[in-house]
Amino acid sequence: MIAAIKPAGSNSRGLLAYLYGPGRHDEHTDPHIVAGFAMLGMPDPGRDENATLTQLARQLDEPVRLRNSEFGKKVTDHVWHCPVRTAPEDRHLSDNEWADIAQRIVEAAGIAPPGDDLGCRWIAVRHADDHIHILATTVREDGRRPKLHDSGIRVGDACRRIEEDYGLRQLKKGDRTAGRRPNQAEMHKAERLGWEQTSREWLRDRIRAAIPHASSVEELVAYLEVDDILVKPRRGPSGDLLGYAVGRPGDLNKDGEQIFHPGGKIAPDLTLPKLKARLECSGPEEHPTARRERPSTPWQQATEALDTFHTHLADASTGDRGDALAQAQITALGELIQATAEKSPADLRVQLQAASKAFARAERSQIRSEDRAAHALRAAARDIANTATGPDGTLAALVAAMVWAAILAGRWHDAKGNAHQADSARQALRHLQAAADHALTPVLTELEARRPKDETRRTLAGDVRAAVPEQADRILTDPGWPALATVLVDAEARGHKPHQLLQEAAAQRELTTARQPARVLITRIQYTSRNPVRNRRAEAARLRTTTTAGAPVQQNRTPKHAATGSPTDKRQQPRRR
Repeated sequence: MIAAIKPAGSNSRGLLAYLYGPGRHDEHTDPHIVAGFAMLGMPDPGRDENATLTQLARQLDEPVRLRNSEFGKKVTDHVWHCPVRTAPEDRHLSDNEWADIAQRIVEAAGIAPPGDDLGCRWIAVRHADDHIHILATTVREDGRRPKLHDSGIRVGDACRRIEEDYGLRQLKKGDRTAGRRPNQAEMHKAERLGWEQTSREWLRDRIRAAIPHASSVEELVAYLEVDDILVKPRRGPSGDLLGYAVGRPGDLNKDGEQIFHPGGKIAPDLTLPKLKARLECSGPEEHPTARRERPSTPWQQATEALDTFHTHLADASTGDRGDALAQAQITALGELIQATAEKSPADLRVQLQAASKAFARAERSQIRSEDRAAHALRAAARDIANTATGPDGTLAALVAAMVWAAILAGRWHDAKGNAHQADSARQALRHLQAAADHALTPVLTELEARRPKDETRRTLAGDVRAAVPEQADRILTDPGWPALATVLVDAEARGHKPHQLLQEAAAQRELTTARQPARVLITRIQYTSRNPVRNRRAEAARLRTTTTAGAPVQQNRTPKHAATGSPTDKRQQPRRR
């Protein structure tokens, strides 16, 4: 059940004309009052042919008229309107049931508190099987205004109890992180102009797409302007950006003026302060002696950044700070999905874009992100958005890593009681899985064409049973097992040990929930074994020949095979089949 409180209005008679009228598409049938502040003597134009809408409006507005006649400042925002609708699969409720529901909602909102005879005047009008409209005038009988602060939360809680009491579809409790739904005027305008999306939806998608490209709000504004979005910045005397609003070209009001929407009205996480915190966070300092090999492409950098995603979510310290670190990683994951969708081939882009849109709710929750903690993942997304020219052979591994990250994000939100965010992650997961399957299809075809001989597969099956005994049967009966065997043979030819690779891959991504565990192992092992195994003796030899500051060059006394890196060490040789 959804109760959508509308912005305050000023014309009771006009709203009644709509409620008792035919509707925009003749969808209103048998409009009549099912409940109200005083049923005795209340004119109902739907049941009494002598009653008029004007009489009903005057009766509802009487406390407003009395207050305005006594005080100099008149009340004009006095019309409270709340449609209440059941789900399409719910049964049709009777008038008496709707009357009880309306009473519980106005009590929860503060319109007519229980036991208070001086509450606001209100009515509930039914003109369809699946919903009612509650109209109230927000001046009490004693002339005071009702306390409606946070009324939306209280009404939402009341709806959850009503669903349980009446056996209706159970919806999730609201948490104030949802984006504003398009209203009917916006939807009709988009339809009239031939737009597939309303203006705020269109602007929201483009701002989200721009975020991975920017490292500051000024860069974001510049990027939006280049993308033909109309930006109206608000700056202080120093020139600093204090706020912003954006407009869609061609979106004009009745006077022909451009309509602008503040970022916070588009989505809760697109306000200027939240964008600043998200974009202008510096990365963690690295110790000057720390040395690591940087992956050669942005796609590989992103995959390696996701390798630590599990650690950040599982090992985050308890308490508010640990939650803030984990939420930051999930927010950055959304940026990575968006950037990957933008630069992916057309056959993957549709599913990845759908995943990005579905994941948007998971990126924000009541838990505030500590954005600095996700610098590595956010930098990887930015590199893909700004420098990647096209996906390399590791794209399948990256999409597979995003699948696992989405699973972890959903589990974390479930553990924190973030129902809407967990559902968002699960919706995105379905699209990511479809993209991963599509990305891996040509890889599987090539690998299966080179499947090793039966004897080699039997030997490798022993490695599987030794490395991951609890999942061995699922792996060996998976249709992707012949392709996995090919991957293990290729890795062994580069000097890797199949048993060790299988253990490492299984530790990186648990296989119990994997639909096809062999496919999961293929993407992980292909990625980790893309280079020949490290020859530590050769590396040690090279280190001994380097010069320190002011030191003479030492003679290389290492055996020739170590200096050249040839795998003469028996431990480095691949096994023979």
